[in-house]
Amino acid sequence: MALTTFLFDLDGTLIDSIELILRSYRHTMRAHRGLEPPDEVWMKGLGTPLWVQFRDWTDDPAEIEAMVATYRAYNLEHHDALVRPYDGVVAAVRALRHQGKTLGLVTSKMRSGALRGLRLAGLEDTFAVIVGADEVTHPKPHPEPVLKALECLRAPATGAVFIGDSRHDIECGRAAGVKTAAALWGPFDRAQLQDLEPDYWLERPEDLAALG
Repeated sequence: MALTTFLFDLDGTLIDSIELILRSYRHTMRAHRGLEPPDEVWMKGLGTPLWVQFRDWTDDPAEIEAMVATYRAYNLEHHDALVRPYDGVVAAVRALRHQGKTLGLVTSKMRSGALRGLRLAGLEDTFAVIVGADEVTHPKPHPEPVLKALECLRAPATGAVFIGDSRHDIECGRAAGVKTAAALWGPFDRAQLQDLEPDYWLERPEDLAALG
């Protein structure tokens, strides 16, 4: 069946924000705990909401809220200087839209943060639906974010694909019953995703054209 609905993750898939994310986590942990865990700790949870990541460090809702606030303040201050779209992504996504494909964004960012990243990339008017972490009860890897996007688009799971860079993306798409595509231009390589057996491997953004 031809693919007609293309759902995209944001960080690590459309925009290269990995260094900003890591710096934001480092800053937050120094400020709240006086320590700096290795980056591998954050990379493991990349693609999940902030409160999920910080829940590994405290069960206190007030402290989690404070850590999230510290993270976001730093992140927003440095966002535009450190974030950029991956080479070839903007043209590839626009080409899909030009072909009449339905496009959606499914991200673990809050909607406001996602819109800022899209504006920076020049893709703010490209997606028919945006599902942020503040709009679901169960974030990725739970299927709810993808299922909500499909519901908003009134699109069936058949004919839909979720494109993402992380394990959480692939697991979310698989659980939602859509095809999955691993974006290998992000921070994770084939070896780190191989066991999940995504339906498609995308070496570069231009490979999206072959899915249509």
